[in-house]
Amino acid sequence: MAEVQLLGMTHYPPFNGKDEAMANLHRVMLADPAVPTDVKDPLNWPAAQRAEWATDGGTGAAGQHRAALIEGFDRVRAEIDAFAPDFVLIWGDDQHENFRRDLIPPFAVLAYEDLKVEPWHQARQPNFWDEPADTYRVVRGHPEAGRFLATALLEAGVDVAYAYEPLHHQGFAHAFLNTVLFLDHRRRGFDLPVLCMPVNCYGRKVIAAGGAFKPFGTAMQLDPPSPPPWRLMDVGAAAVRALRASPWRVSVVASSSWSHAFLVDHNWRMRPDTAADRGLYDALVAGDWARWAAITTAEIEAAGQQEVLNWFVLAGAARELGAVPTWSRFVETWCFNSNKVFAVWEPQ
Repeated sequence: MAEVQLLGMTHYPPFNGKDEAMANLHRVMLADPAVPTDVKDPLNWPAAQRAEWATDGGTGAAGQHRAALIEGFDRVRAEIDAFAPDFVLIWGDDQHENFRRDLIPPFAVLAYEDLKVEPWHQARQPNFWDEPADTYRVVRGHPEAGRFLATALLEAGVDVAYAYEPLHHQGFAHAFLNTVLFLDHRRRGFDLPVLCMPVNCYGRKVIAAGGAFKPFGTAMQLDPPSPPPWRLMDVGAAAVRALRASPWRVSVVASSSWSHAFLVDHNWRMRPDTAADRGLYDALVAGDWARWAAITTAEIEAAGQQEVLNWFVLAGAARELGAVPTWSRFVETWCFNSNKVFAVWEPQ
C-alpha cells in the first residue's frame, strides 16, 4: 500500500500583510455600530485581550503571533520535505471565490493542470515579502491523481464534484493559494504538484454573506447548510482508503484557522470561541474521534468554527488510520480573529 502523511495548518490571510495590519478585522468589529459601546471598551475585555491589543492596536503582539505561525509552517514543511511525497492534497474552503451562485458543491476535486497564479494582483495593501504586484508563480497540478481520487470516491458512494479548470476564480481560492505561499514562506521554492479539494464550509452564509460576514445583526436569507461534520469525516476516510490504494505517496493537508471572531455572535464578534476550540483540540490530541463525530452543524456555526470542517475531513482520515498526532500546537489569540492549530501525524 502507498503511504499517506496527514498534516494540519492554517491559511490565515493576515499573515500575508504587515504586522500593523494583522488586527484589521478586529478594527472592523470595533467600528460596527451594532456592537454596544461597552463591549468595545478595552476596560471590559479579558486581561489577555487587553494585553494583546496594548496601546499600539496589537502591532507589537502581531510579531509574536507571526513567529508562532512561522514555527508551525516550518514544522509542517519540514515534515513534507522529509516524507518526499509525489503530490500534496489540500482540503480547504472556498469562500464564494471559485464557486458562486451558479454552483455550490458540498465538496469537489480540482484536477487542474499546472496553474499560473498572481497572489498580489488584487492586493489592497503591501505584502509581508514586499513582492511586487506582478509577482507570479506556477503551481504544478496533478490531473491524473485528481481523476483517480474522484473515480475512487464516486465508486465508494461519495457524490463528489470534479473540475479540470477554474470556474469563477482564475487561480486558486485563498485557502489553497495561501497554503502554498505559507509552506514556502522562506521562498526556497515549492515544486510539488498540488491537488485541491474544496469543502463548502460556509454553508448557510456562503452566498448570503459572500463567504465571509455582514455587519452585526444584518438580516440574511440563509443558504442550505454545509455537509454535516460526520459526513465530512466519512469523506476523509474514503479519501485516505483510496490514496493508500494508489501508486503515489501523498501528503494530505487540512488548511484552516479555527473559530473566527467575525462569526462568533455570542461574543459580539470581539474574540474567537476559544473554549469550543480547546475542546476540539483536546479531543484531537487524544484521538477522540467519537467526540468529533458527535459535533453537529449547529454547534459548528454557533462557535464560528465553519472552517474547521476542513479538519473534520482530516479527522476522518486519522480515524480510518487509527492514528493520533505525534506533534501539535494550539496558537491562541484574542485580537487576530482566529485561533490556529498545527498538527502532524506519522506517515501510515
